[in-house]
Amino acid sequence: MIPLNRRKFIKNSLKASIATTVGALVLNNLDAMASTQYQFSQIPLPYSYDALEPNIDALTMEIHYSKHHAGYLKSLNETISSDKIVITSAEDLFSKISKVNVGIRNKSGGVFNHNLFWQVMTPKSAEMPSGKVAEAINGAFGSFEKFKAEFSDAALTRFGSGWAWLVKEKGQLKIGSTPNQDNPLMDASELKGTPLLCLDVWEHAYYLKYQNKRAEYISNWWKVVNWDEVAKLLK
Repeated sequence: MIPLNRRKFIKNSLKASIATTVGALVLNNLDAMASTQYQFSQIPLPYSYDALEPNIDALTMEIHYSKHHAGYLKSLNETISSDKIVITSAEDLFSKISKVNVGIRNKSGGVFNHNLFWQVMTPKSAEMPSGKVAEAINGAFGSFEKFKAEFSDAALTRFGSGWAWLVKEKGQLKIGSTPNQDNPLMDASELKGTPLLCLDVWEHAYYLKYQNKRAEYISNWWKVVNWDEVAKLLK
């Protein structure tokens, strides 16, 4: 039989060993987490700055992409790093956006929304959807013209800065708008759903060419919509 004092010594040694191992695992996990901390990114612009002319002018595109969008990205990733915000994806952050400060909310939305915005435009637009997108729109809104009118109205009547959206929620297509840089994936947004199409109605998106004529900007934007990309998002 092992003497009592020796048994205590062995027991305490085992505890210390386990604690050291667990501590090492925790530290390793924290190190791994820090090294793989999620960072937002800016997609490469899918076309040249002047590719959407005359509907969206080259100077607006260059400033919008290289200044506004890039500025959101730089500031957001610096804040994520400095504040040690642990997230696994943009969607993860958006699911709890109401719990973070408004600066992170605006910057993260600004990065995500613009990435989608660039993708749903193309210089080779068919101007009207076909296939499953056309079927889904006709089924939800009655016709493409009715859909276009409702979406345009959502964009035109969004007071101040914001976005118009086509989303899919629980199998249904919906149209709506959000203020500032909010989007339908955010827990704080009244409009909920998976984004399929978006239109930026911040003044910096159109003011150099259209000044205060938002309606004209919206009307011309339909000529550059990338319906193939919308089809990919519809799934």
